Amino acid sequence: MRPNELKMKIRTTLILLFLPFFLCAQSWRHKHKRKSKLPKQAFENYFLSNSLKPDSAVTPYLYYQVYDWVGTRYKYSGDTKKGIDCSGFVSEIYKNVYCISLPGGSSEIWTKVNPIENTELKEGDILFFKIKKKRISHVGIFLGNNKFAHASVKTGVIVSDLNEAYYKKYFYKGGRIP
Repeated sequence: MRPNELKMKIRTTLILLFLPFFLCAQSWRHKHKRKSKLPKQAFENYFLSNSLKPDSAVTPYLYYQVYDWVGTRYKYSGDTKKGIDCSGFVSEIYKNVYCISLPGGSSEIWTKVNPIENTELKEGDILFFKIKKKRISHVGIFLGNNKFAHASVKTGVIVSDLNEAYYKKYFYKGGRIP
């Protein structure tokens, strides 16, 4: 193979390999430029009131996405700003922040992760809860400092603490996408 042909083949391979990441980054930039629903100070105050510092986050865009969803009402099988359930919320966050598509419900998401203990949790890990009949029935996203974002049936999208008695009782394990 001639040097020019080899260069062209390598260039084509690299373009095809990195094109999905480039497209995802373009989508991220477009969404990131949207104006927040509240001023930056309100955004910072919200997370500071939950003992979190978005500016020191590994993935600050995770916090922006969570904040954009906070207050969205709960709707079983919902996946829009008009209403969302816990697995829909986790799927939307993962799609928008990490460009990763996750399957259906919480038990299906569980099949796609590597289980981790709560002592190993990192920002962005998925939390699994066994609330109904000792099966995985709720998910959320770990934010750090024992806080996690999720879609609560009663409250909608909120940030909660893993040390709260209710969540401590039903917490099963964390999971990380390989």
